[in-house]
Amino acid sequence: MKKVMVAALAACCLVVSTVATAQPKVFRYAFRVAETGFDPAQVTDLYSRTVTAGIFDAPLRYQYLARPYTLEPSGCELPEVSADFKTLTFTVRPGLFFAPDAAFNGQKRELVAADYVYSIKRHYDPKFKSGNLYILQNAGILGLDALRAEALKGKPFDYDREVEGLRVLDKYRWQIKMKVGDPRFMHNLADPFVGAVAREVVEFYGDKIMEHPVGTAAWMLKNDEWRRSSKIVLVKNPHFRDEVFNETAPADRPDLQALAEKLRGRKLPMIDRVEMSIIEENQPRWLSFMNGEADMVEEVPADFASIAMPNGQLAPNLAKRGIQMNRYARADVAVSFFNMENEMVGGTSPAQVALRRAISLGVDVDQEVRLARKGQAIPAQGLIAPNTYGYSSTFKSSMSEFNRAKAKALLDLHGFVDKDGDGWRDRPDGRPLVLEYATQPDSQNRALAELWQKNMDALRIRIQFKLAKWPENLKASRAGKLMMWGVGWSASVPDGDAFLTLGYGPNAGQSNHSRFNLPEYNALYEQQRALPDGPERLAVMTQLNKMAVAYMPYKVHVHRIFTDMAQPWVTGLERNIFRRDFWQYLDVDPVAQQSRAASR
Repeated sequence: MKKVMVAALAACCLVVSTVATAQPKVFRYAFRVAETGFDPAQVTDLYSRTVTAGIFDAPLRYQYLARPYTLEPSGCELPEVSADFKTLTFTVRPGLFFAPDAAFNGQKRELVAADYVYSIKRHYDPKFKSGNLYILQNAGILGLDALRAEALKGKPFDYDREVEGLRVLDKYRWQIKMKVGDPRFMHNLADPFVGAVAREVVEFYGDKIMEHPVGTAAWMLKNDEWRRSSKIVLVKNPHFRDEVFNETAPADRPDLQALAEKLRGRKLPMIDRVEMSIIEENQPRWLSFMNGEADMVEEVPADFASIAMPNGQLAPNLAKRGIQMNRYARADVAVSFFNMENEMVGGTSPAQVALRRAISLGVDVDQEVRLARKGQAIPAQGLIAPNTYGYSSTFKSSMSEFNRAKAKALLDLHGFVDKDGDGWRDRPDGRPLVLEYATQPDSQNRALAELWQKNMDALRIRIQFKLAKWPENLKASRAGKLMMWGVGWSASVPDGDAFLTLGYGPNAGQSNHSRFNLPEYNALYEQQRALPDGPERLAVMTQLNKMAVAYMPYKVHVHRIFTDMAQPWVTGLERNIFRRDFWQYLDVDPVAQQSRAASR
């Protein structure tokens, strides 16, 4: 009888173990901003782009643990590059398949060269209003601007016409030819905005394509569980290729070397499902993590920084719980832009330049870092951010200078004085001077707005705030309808060009939110883009940085420092800032995760 009971108990334990092993591995975290949609040709915001990075294969990607950041094959092998950098020839990796979808009529659909050619052409189709078109146009892909020009005149965009600069060579090979020889252009082809889309999917869903992403990467959207602006669910693409964790960590990071060895050979992705909640307010987003309802909190809210990581160190009570912390600087700027086409704050006349410079001098960035951002940022000296080529920690400028006396003197000198005796400054012609600043209704933006109010009150400049959700402000900004807006800009490539493009005139309405258009800046920007990395290019980049400070189309406030925290049952907490789909490299212990849920 005793033997029977032991055998039964062993069998029971085996069943429990099997059930535990069979539990799906779910990774849960929250976005602080709602998604706009998931079509690579239309998406420009960071959060939607994060989702598309997991669904679509760009031609290339960055090795996850390699430092410095290094390109590797994704949908294509590394390209053949001509000596003048004007021609790139790609070979699609055979045997990559799109996720199953009704658009394929039950057939398994392989990725081919024509898919990349079609996907890039879509950015030139005016119908899709691509916010990333400037990246391709800056390179001057031969023939595509002419194709777009015809469509802008009312003709249907001709996807079937072959152009010199973008051709299918055979089933798996395709080629880009450019007017500009840019040694760094192929880094842009590691971004999900050039992820491969199947033509039949776009035509099948028509105007609903933002809601139906279908790609060849590891993940697919679970449409029946997607709740717009509330919850996004990704599940494994059953047609995803066999891929294993085979990362090489840098020699000076023993922690990453240990992680690489621990995960080496594991089939990717290691988890089964990603759940992204949209939680705009900081407190509930932080509490969902503290209560074990989220497996990670991305960018610990500044409101809780002093509690979670006093003096930049993980709080003892969190360390005792096994919470993990990863602190890093993104390639990032937080800016307030001035719409250069707006009569109130725009223009390049001496008086208008003086107005923007005075406003900048009146902003107390140190107080912003201390109070609103809780120390999770460093003051910025210019447009170029850390972790990108061209950034210099020794570059100093007036961008972060706070000097109210100088600001007031500058305003007085150029005629921005109180002309009607109401105590507020007016414009030189006597009309009221009133700033209108777009913002969002979350706690951090409220804190930033309060500081703007205080700083402008001290200068006796009226300021009003226009509240809207982030996607609404983005749409209005692209259309040139905002006077001022505070927004973050994160690079997708490790090069300072990603920030200098913010001032390039032809990019107005895309990366150039300020709509700054200065011929001298434009010419220098084009010059640096064609130069190889080295002292000559760095000198031109520095000159552009100084020009942006002088004309002040952007008040660059800070470079943000991000801190992610993860629960003890998560393995692989490390961020490659140029890879959005970090969840592909995580593992989750579902037993520990469920135990925590049961104990709540």
